[in-house]
Amino acid sequence: MKLLMLGGTEFVGRAVTEAAMARGWQVTVFHRGKHAAPEGVTSLHGDRGDAAGLAALEEGEWDAVVDTWSGAPSAVRDTARLLAGRVGRYAYVSSGSVYASPPSAPYGERAPLVTGSPDATDAEDYAQAKRGGELAATEAFGDRALLLRAGLVLGPYENIGRLPWWLGRIARGGPVLAPGPRELALQYIDVRDLAVWTVDALEAGLGGAYNLVSEAGHATMGEFLESCVQATGADAELRWTAPEDVLAAGIEPWIELPVWLPPGEPRDAFFSTDVSKARSAGLRCRPVAETVADTWTWLQSLGGVAPQRPDRPVVGLAPEREAAVLRG
Repeated sequence: MKLLMLGGTEFVGRAVTEAAMARGWQVTVFHRGKHAAPEGVTSLHGDRGDAAGLAALEEGEWDAVVDTWSGAPSAVRDTARLLAGRVGRYAYVSSGSVYASPPSAPYGERAPLVTGSPDATDAEDYAQAKRGGELAATEAFGDRALLLRAGLVLGPYENIGRLPWWLGRIARGGPVLAPGPRELALQYIDVRDLAVWTVDALEAGLGGAYNLVSEAGHATMGEFLESCVQATGADAELRWTAPEDVLAAGIEPWIELPVWLPPGEPRDAFFSTDVSKARSAGLRCRPVAETVADTWTWLQSLGGVAPQRPDRPVVGLAPEREAAVLRG
């Protein structure tokens, strides 16, 4: 198989590239050159935000393309149109955010969607931008378009900061504000499991939309944070704190305390995705302890500092705010 990876140097794109190369696929990585591509790939350079940025893709044929773009949908439109006659299948890494909020839980791929346009030239609304990207891919490739509606993605190479922040915080040791309840169910996917499923799906010729995330309750908030303590070996004490006390302190869920959402309708909707379709097509998710431990190993290889996407907010709780809540 010949794969064209649009991106391929960070997080999801890198994981897909490595999964394809492990199968012996020939991989071409199209990127801006800001980060080194994995060894063994063919690199093409270009900037999809520039009018002439696709010149390197004007020639060549591939069996499949994987696109992780989360900017303006018009970039997906232009790329998909350019490649439609020379590529077999187009996998677009979308998001569960494309479902209209709040969806009825549990919700599958037929749930109502937000509006979006393949011609939009901005990405101010993330959900609408991802939906526009889906429409752009489908417009050019029809049933040859594979739409990967990913949920929360964690694992090595993460450049959003969620799991790296928790690992860094717990590694410092001492009392740690642990937002409860401990048994709160999480739903996420290890980036490597996403990548393996994507490669499998392209090999099998799948098309259409698939929710890509673990089953609800694959891990709990307690298992997640306790895995961080175990992986780091830190002298950390998890201080489980009632969600109402966390919120009363003015702490912002998801941003200041990554991964965590308090009980209630938004959380129930976000962590209640029906993944039966993807599971029937082979999706398997590794234990949370493995995801956490491997991310810690990767983070240590970088000196403990993870890369940060410039278009995403920096996450995490300031030490003085944490201390104030723990003092009560």
